[in-house]
Amino acid sequence: QVQLVESGGRLVQAGGSLRLSCAASGRRFSTYAMAWFRQAPGKEREFVAGITWSTSNTYYAESVKGRFTISRDNAKNMMYLQMNSLKPEDTAVYYCAADPYGSGTQHKEYAYWGQGTQVTVSS
Repeated sequence: QVQLVESGGRLVQAGGSLRLSCAASGRRFSTYAMAWFRQAPGKEREFVAGITWSTSNTYYAESVKGRFTISRDNAKNMMYLQMNSLKPEDTAVYYCAADPYGSGTQHKEYAYWGQGTQVTVSS
């Protein structure tokens, strides 16, 4: 079992930066694939970025590539999402997700979820 708690979301102006954090509990966190998803009002939850357990592989949605960076610190049971050059269309609730068996870009592939943190980007 893994429990996930996101933090770091807030109101920010367009062009600004934020770093989201995801704190994980569970002894086997370091072996889990992790990801960030987001959900805007009236829209489906969408993949943002993912990272494999070894941190050697990261992958991003096209909409955030070059602006967002995902990372993890297995020693601290933490995952991060550095978001730069934020745009109003990045406004959403951001969720971290984890899965012991694989990584992917579909939300149904992840077994564990946090409660989300709100990111609002003003124009």
